[in-house]
Amino acid sequence: MKLFENTTVIITGAGSGIGRQLTIQAAADGAHVIATDVNEVGLAETKQLASGNVMTARLDVSDADAIRTFADQTIPTLADRRLILVNNAGVALGSGPFSETALTDFEWLLSINLWGVVRMTKAFLPYMMAQKGRRSDGKPGSHIVNLSSVFGLAGVMNQSAYCTAKFGVRGFSDVLRMELLDTNIGITCVHPGGIKTNIAQNARIGQGGFVTQSMHQQGSISFEKAAKTTPQEAARQIWNGVRQNKARVLIGADAHLIEWVTRLFPTRYVRFMRQQIEKAFGTEG
Repeated sequence: MKLFENTTVIITGAGSGIGRQLTIQAAADGAHVIATDVNEVGLAETKQLASGNVMTARLDVSDADAIRTFADQTIPTLADRRLILVNNAGVALGSGPFSETALTDFEWLLSINLWGVVRMTKAFLPYMMAQKGRRSDGKPGSHIVNLSSVFGLAGVMNQSAYCTAKFGVRGFSDVLRMELLDTNIGITCVHPGGIKTNIAQNARIGQGGFVTQSMHQQGSISFEKAAKTTPQEAARQIWNGVRQNKARVLIGADAHLIEWVTRLFPTRYVRFMRQQIEKAFGTEG
C-alpha cells in the first residue's frame, strides 16, 4: 500500500516553510490534503504551488474553540479514509533569558507550539481509534506526526519558552506511542535542526525589552547563515520517516550532533553548549 493511498492528510502551519513543502509533496503523491494556517495569504500561495487535491482552511491552533469547530466540520468529510495528522504549526520568541521573559509571551508561545499539538491530537485521535485504528491486515493505520526541534533535545539559553514547548512535544509523543502500542496508529516525532524558513525572521520580540530590534535582526542573520537544510529536504525526510514508521526523525547534521552530545553527556552538555553559543553570538547569546 502506498503511503497516501485512501489517505487524508491534515497539516497545520501549511502557509510557509516545512508545512508548505509537506503539503506540496503529499498532494503530488496522491494524498487528499487539508492545509491549514492562520495566514490565509500564505495558504493561498501553498495551494497555488501544489498540484493535486488540496483544500485550505484558516485555523488558529492557539484557539481551542476553533480547533473543536474545525474537527467537527472535518471529521464527517473524511469518509472512513486513513488520516495522517501533521502538527507542524509553530512560532518563535526573542525575549532573552527567562528572567527577562514576560509570562504572557511564554504563554503565547506554548499556546501554539505545545497546546496546538495537544488539542489537535485530542480532536482527531478518537476518529483514528474508531477508523481501523486496530487493523490486523498489515496495512498502515492512521499516523500522527509532531514537529519538535533540536530544542526538544537540548535546553538552550535564551530559549526557555521554545525549549519548554518542544520538550513537551517530545514527551507527549513518547506517551502517545506507549499508549497506542496495541493499535496500528503510528507516532513520529520530528527534530529539525536549522531549516531555511522565516521562523527566526518572524519571531515575536518579547515584551520585557531585553531583545532590541537590532538584536533581533542580527539573530535572524545568524540563523539564516547557520540553517543548512531546505524545507523541501526536511519534508522529504519527514515523509520518508512516516513511510518507515520511525519513532523519531532527526533532520540535519546539527540535529544528529546535538542528539549525540546530549546522549553522551546528558547533563554536562549544558556547559559545553553555552561556551559554543557565547563564542558564536557573544555573551548575551
